Amino acid sequence: MCADHTSHSYGPQKDDLQKRLRRVEGQVRGIQKMIDEDRYCVDILVQIAAIKSALQQVGLTLLESHTRGCVVDAITNHTDGDAKIDELMEVIRQFTKS
Repeated sequence: MCADHTSHSYGPQKDDLQKRLRRVEGQVRGIQKMIDEDRYCVDILVQIAAIKSALQQVGLTLLESHTRGCVVDAITNHTDGDAKIDELMEVIRQFTKS
């Protein structure tokens, strides 16, 4: 499923992920406009928090998909299961850094 990187376990969620990312892209453009318009700092910070939350959800969706797909597949098929778990733990460490 994931070993060759030609198909990804997030395939079924691809449309939803793209929609979420387009929304984030729009929010970033909105923040740029807010800064151009000299909007109130707190309003801008609230929008930044919303973007961070939205990206966190995209990341969690990908992380869950990777775990349920690629990692489970590697463990079930006894192919590089330990390596996949190490990779998963490293990405969780990176993902959870503040």
